[in-house]
Amino acid sequence: MIQIRTATLHDIPEITTIFRDTITSINKKHYSEKQITAWASGADDIEEWEKRITKFYFIVAEVENNILGVAYLKNGNYLEGLFVHKDHQRQGVGSKLLRIVESQVMMNDFEVLKSDVSKTALPFFDNKYFEVLKKQKKSIKGVSFDNYLVEKIF
Repeated sequence: MIQIRTATLHDIPEITTIFRDTITSINKKHYSEKQITAWASGADDIEEWEKRITKFYFIVAEVENNILGVAYLKNGNYLEGLFVHKDHQRQGVGSKLLRIVESQVMMNDFEVLKSDVSKTALPFFDNKYFEVLKKQKKSIKGVSFDNYLVEKIF
């Protein structure tokens, strides 16, 4: 049974491992080694993770005290991140996290949820009734990536 709870600073080691491992194993299908290395290096910025956990709506999905996925919402209606453990893809973890985030957005009286999503994640969001607003370029540590701005209207 997947449990959802608010993330704590104590969770950072597990959160950053999920972030790095998901990018290096799941996203490598759609991005170059140079892009993956730059993107995954975000796991090393512990201050940024502390800021996200303390300032954003940040939740984790866990089973038997093991974190399987994370999601974090910025400014009430921008999904800044949703990552599921590489060994627990397609098991409902991401869907459950997204449902909780969508509920939070609606409780905050927003009518739209937006996110920048990778090529890898686009089919997941498409299946959850998100519309692509535009394909765009994102830069991380000077490395350019294609991703998509998507939105879901409630």
